[in-house]
Amino acid sequence: MPIVAQSTETTDWVSRFADEVIEESERRAPGKPVVVASGLSPSGPIHLGNLREVMTPHLVADEIRRRGYQVRHLISWDDYDRYRKVPAGVPGVDETWAEHIGKPLTSVPAPKGSAYPNWAEHFKAAMVESLAELGVEFDGISQTQQYTSGVYREQILHAMRHRGDIDAILAQYRTKKAPAKKQQQKPVDEAELEAAEGSGAAAEDDGSSGSAGYFPYKPYCGNCEKDLTTVTSYDDDSTELTYSCTSCGFSETVRLNEFNRGKLVWKVDWPMRWAYEGVIFEPSGVDHSSPGSSFQVGGQIVGIFGGKQPIGPMYAFVGISGMAKMSSSKGGVPTPADALKIMEPQLLRWLYARRRPNQSFKVAFDQEIQRLYDEWDRLEAKVADGSALPADVAAHSRAVRTASGELPRTPRPLPYRTLASVADITAGHEDQALRILSDLDPANPLASLDEARPRYDKAEAWINTHVPADQRTIVRDEPDTELLKTLDEQARESLRLLLDGLADNWSLDGLTHLVYGVPKVQAGFSADATPKELPPEIKTAQRSFFALLYQLLVSRDTGPRLPTLLLAVGQDRVRHLLGA
Repeated sequence: MPIVAQSTETTDWVSRFADEVIEESERRAPGKPVVVASGLSPSGPIHLGNLREVMTPHLVADEIRRRGYQVRHLISWDDYDRYRKVPAGVPGVDETWAEHIGKPLTSVPAPKGSAYPNWAEHFKAAMVESLAELGVEFDGISQTQQYTSGVYREQILHAMRHRGDIDAILAQYRTKKAPAKKQQQKPVDEAELEAAEGSGAAAEDDGSSGSAGYFPYKPYCGNCEKDLTTVTSYDDDSTELTYSCTSCGFSETVRLNEFNRGKLVWKVDWPMRWAYEGVIFEPSGVDHSSPGSSFQVGGQIVGIFGGKQPIGPMYAFVGISGMAKMSSSKGGVPTPADALKIMEPQLLRWLYARRRPNQSFKVAFDQEIQRLYDEWDRLEAKVADGSALPADVAAHSRAVRTASGELPRTPRPLPYRTLASVADITAGHEDQALRILSDLDPANPLASLDEARPRYDKAEAWINTHVPADQRTIVRDEPDTELLKTLDEQARESLRLLLDGLADNWSLDGLTHLVYGVPKVQAGFSADATPKELPPEIKTAQRSFFALLYQLLVSRDTGPRLPTLLLAVGQDRVRHLLGA
């Protein structure tokens, strides 16, 4: 029996949708598994905007599973869509791929050097791997397999018999399009990533072209494989269909009741699948809110196939910060795999779980990732001590586990910004990284760097791929004697106070107390004095002291957090560089 009792997680958006979906599923298909769906087009790299198309139903499906119901999360791979254009910046692809425009994605060669048999499989594979790392369970459906094996034959014949009804629905929304306005291109790091309508099929015609009338079916040419075809005649009784290809001039007559080389046009294909699969829940991008969009029109066409439109929220854009610095993408938009190189799956899941679908958010590839990790670690601490709000507890729970169990996690989750600084300073020397990280808490040192993995590896990848060379930290080899000679007595005293306290404060907490305390002591206050007990000028003195240390250690005014930097440099070298 389903477990209907709910926990404190009922306050979050996921639980509210789960309530609606369970109720609707029991009304439409009592006793059957709940069906939620996503659609992805492997027409190129599948980006983080598309991931919202998957994570929204995944989170709802997972909540329903937690309550003891059977759920199917379908991901329809729209790999039988036409190849529309050659995407820019894809390694192993050149202008010769333009000759394949119009073919099914599964008939287009994979990029040079790929281990996969075709274009669709190449880009699908990366997404499948990322979804596995994110803990997303799904049933994948290849639309190439569905169409070419004849699974949808009855649905196609039904659509052709009812083409007049479909045409009448579509006619309500057909208007002359105004000339497109030129828009200034956003830089990639400011751009919003959205899933194109109909999994990349927004530009597909609705089947209305052709002097022989409306047909909701598009054959792929038997000669050149392209969909640049026009149906010139069709007989409902015999199912004989004649088409001609405007690309190569080929034409032929086939029997549609045994012909498997074509597909329903997108605005008919999508609602057909809702009915065929019995989909209860499927979200869609904000582009579907406009009149005549696929979701809106599909809500009327689905009735022709005897089905109902799914429940489904419109989801907002996903933004990116810092993408312009990303060396590996060569100007492309970031994918889930790109994000998972620099962040643990729990953090990426949390970004999608904590915001309602209609709220936009950004995935950080710049310094903002450090702030996000700080926020995540504070949430973990609050959840552990019971002080977190119920909605935050729910988002955390959905980030760290699924109905199948906990996601793998870092045994010792040290602060991300600290790990990044250590990876930056040590430049790949793991023995040095282990030494520094062990000094963070001398009473409980790391036995192995593996205890800090995979978070350490993610932070190291971020440093190596997203921090420009001129912002990397390079510790001086020799003291800056010229600068040391110019210091006044107060600056020299501040260095003496720091050096005198190094040995007794050689830990992350100890050094933090020391570097903030030196300017306090110089001003006549206790090193333990709180900000409320201190005059405003102490902050100015602290900033000046920090800038001096950075100049003497790394020849810059800023750098990694000073306690981490001091640990990384080591006591002997710090003394040498500070003129001891």
